[in-house]
Amino acid sequence: MTPSTFLTIIATYRVRTDREEEFLGLLRRHHPLLLTYGLVTRDAPLVYRGFEGGRRPIFYEIFTWADADAVEAAHQLADVRGLWEEMGGLLEERDGRPAQEFPHVHRFELTLAEV
Repeated sequence: MTPSTFLTIIATYRVRTDREEEFLGLLRRHHPLLLTYGLVTRDAPLVYRGFEGGRRPIFYEIFTWADADAVEAAHQLADVRGLWEEMGGLLEERDGRPAQEFPHVHRFELTLAEV
């Protein structure tokens, strides 16, 4: 297995405190827009919300691309790029960390030890 076959992404968004509601409106459109173009699986994304350094919101969106070509295809679509730009405008760098991160991962089946 190579990193190019890692189709699941854990998108991390460091949202400006005063822009959280606006960001949520865009995030609600994100997966449906990608799905319209067949770029992601039909599985609903997992979305988590937390806080960094007090009350600064951070969101995690976990979803799976449809195939290895989907990421590049998404970058070619003006409306997808436009939504990403809008989302990016509501984010901030924090504590030396980028405003957003996009590690691609593969689910690892861990056999649990018996207790």
